[in-house]
Amino acid sequence: MSHEGPVYWDPFDRDIARDPYPIYRRLRAEAPLYYNDKHDFYALSRCEDIDRALLDWKTFSSSRGPILEIIKAGIEIPPGTLLMEDPPAHDVHRALLARVFTPRRVLSLEPQIRDMCTRSLDRLAGLDRFDLMTSFANEVPMRVIGMLLGIPESDQQAVRDRADANLRTEPGQQMQVSDKAIPHADHFAEYIDWRAEHPSDDLMTELLRAEFEDTDGVTRTLTRQEILTYISVVAGAGNETTARLIGWLGSLLARYPDQRAELVDNPRLIPNAIEEALRFEPTGHAIARYVTTDVEFYGSTVPAGSAMMLLIASANRDEDRWSDPDSFDIHRKMNNLRTFGLGTHFCLGAALARLEARVALEEFLARFPRWDVDWDALALSSTSTVRGWETLPITVG
Repeated sequence: MSHEGPVYWDPFDRDIARDPYPIYRRLRAEAPLYYNDKHDFYALSRCEDIDRALLDWKTFSSSRGPILEIIKAGIEIPPGTLLMEDPPAHDVHRALLARVFTPRRVLSLEPQIRDMCTRSLDRLAGLDRFDLMTSFANEVPMRVIGMLLGIPESDQQAVRDRADANLRTEPGQQMQVSDKAIPHADHFAEYIDWRAEHPSDDLMTELLRAEFEDTDGVTRTLTRQEILTYISVVAGAGNETTARLIGWLGSLLARYPDQRAELVDNPRLIPNAIEEALRFEPTGHAIARYVTTDVEFYGSTVPAGSAMMLLIASANRDEDRWSDPDSFDIHRKMNNLRTFGLGTHFCLGAALARLEARVALEEFLARFPRWDVDWDALALSSTSTVRGWETLPITVG
């Protein structure tokens, strides 16, 4: 990437996406408040500025969505869409889902997650080459979310494929936004209707039964449409990002085999290795916000009504917060990680993602302590919101 001329960052540019970190470094140094006139958005790249914006939800609002294309489309956001709400509605709806994602309940899922990993890996026995993404990384989160939602195993692949298709873009193009912020929610309708007649220990049943006090002070249960929205958000958010995290672990540990060998010898290092992977290669590089009032950075005013991109991946490698930030180190002392956000919208599924990644890596390393990546054959996914591997062909042995 040439360093001549003004720095340029574009979330839809596939050439930049291949290795955006040199651009982030230049943004922090040369344009900490950046404006892209082609797509009409601002961007912040320094950790302190990003923290300020994440904590100030009144100025940097989620009410128009956390994705640039959705903000620019100006569509109506259905109630219950946690990622696209501010308090007080956000707090009411978040509290309902928080019941399901308590630390104790998430930890109780470990035996089932381990069983899913084992079953996926059993199918790879005897193979010396396979695609880590399609054979394992995509499989595990799909099964876990399906189990949480009460979706039959036979239907889980179709649910994941729909969620993936919603994020997919043509290379260099923006995401196509329909008039619905949460498309295809109606695909879950039949499951909800069936679960209403056949309650079980899953998220759908929990949501069907949950009583809460809404923003009008009325104690009630969720409407069918609200439940559809909840389920769609969880299905989409829980599948894609965790799968990409497992993929990054696969490629990073192939690139740093000495650190991989340490994990094989001492699996207790795995949780910290996952934190470092989350810092070094976060699946979501940027969070978008809608600016509600004029705000100043570095002597310039960002006008109300603007779209602001918060470059999380840049904050995770900010020299002011991390020593030697461009080095991958499983022994790094971890703090101030922003991959899951900060404040009001901190990711509700963070503990679940960490648990899935830990169990998946433990089981994978136990079966395959060594592997090589076919670096010429791998491919990044073509989305503007999630950065990770579409295909990751590996050779084990």
